[in-house]
Amino acid sequence: MIIVGGGAAGMFCAIEAGKRGRRVLVIEHNAEVGRKIIISGGGRCNFTNINVQPENFISANPHFAKSALARYTPQDFIELVKKHKIQFYEKKLGQLFCRESSRQIVDMLLLECRRAKAEVLTQCSVTQIVKDARFTLETNRGKFNCESLVIATGGRSFPKIGATGFGYDVAKQFGVKMTQTRPSLVAMSAGGQFSALAGISVDALVSTDKHSFRENILFTHRGMSGPAILQISNYWRKGVPVEVDLLPETSATDTLLENSSRNEKIGNFLSTALPERFARAFVSLIAEDRPLNQFSHAELRTIGERLNSWKIDFTQTEGYDRAEVTLGGVDTGELSSTTMETKKVAGLYFIGEVVDVTGWLGGYNFQWAWASGFAAGRAV
Repeated sequence: MIIVGGGAAGMFCAIEAGKRGRRVLVIEHNAEVGRKIIISGGGRCNFTNINVQPENFISANPHFAKSALARYTPQDFIELVKKHKIQFYEKKLGQLFCRESSRQIVDMLLLECRRAKAEVLTQCSVTQIVKDARFTLETNRGKFNCESLVIATGGRSFPKIGATGFGYDVAKQFGVKMTQTRPSLVAMSAGGQFSALAGISVDALVSTDKHSFRENILFTHRGMSGPAILQISNYWRKGVPVEVDLLPETSATDTLLENSSRNEKIGNFLSTALPERFARAFVSLIAEDRPLNQFSHAELRTIGERLNSWKIDFTQTEGYDRAEVTLGGVDTGELSSTTMETKKVAGLYFIGEVVDVTGWLGGYNFQWAWASGFAAGRAV
């Protein structure tokens, strides 16, 4: 069997198939495997999340991922990490990170590949795939053929580390349907209207399309980033405003009205609950910064409503260059949920990010990589 793509899903599939005695070759076009693993989590790799549930994933078929996720769990991967004596810690919300370096995860996968006698070939680019009785792959390193072909090439996100649409091209070549793709887990642009706030971080509840996330938002020169914005980008639709509650669990209107007799400027008053530079800038967007007792109750209600329900019309995302994942991909209706094999082409499998299964920020996409790679590796 040949696996195209030496990332998380591809290497994990190689390990499981090799353990079963399959002769395995992993082809990677970069000079090293696991480049996305290496840069993930600020260099510490958020390798899974202990709270993984199918509800943490977006797909045209929300049930598709259940089988693979149930058969290879976060605890299973944690046991592998412990076996290799890699120190890790929980940062927040169930997110597990390496205490030292993400390269430890790559080294672990390479060692497991060697133990499973799975061969890894880097700087090898596939130029053509032909299917007769077997698959024949033309590459810059020669011609290879196999009974089973696994596509684990990821999506278009992070082209600077070699991401391409290769997997989607293979799907189209073999008549495998795709869902629409777009950048996700990505910062969002608001036309530069927040440039004066760049660098400010605020704890907020961010909502759109009945989905909400409570984490930090970060103002940028182009718009907003931060965990809550990256999460909501999975669900954002152009033309639909994103609602930001800057004082979650607090009624800003009630607080302002209760303090309406104070001879204190509203910007200064709000800076007790919000970063000072942000509080003053936010007030300047909607009102003059004058004492609370100089505002009418109607004006205070308007300001309070904006604080708890600030509607922002983002124009676009920051694109694939800054996206952590690609939303959409190979249509799950084309695949077996237990093996990841295509229903139309015997011996052809798709795993990992190339498939229309996208996880939340926080280790969920790595868990999908391990789980889908495990499912294919056990079946191929």
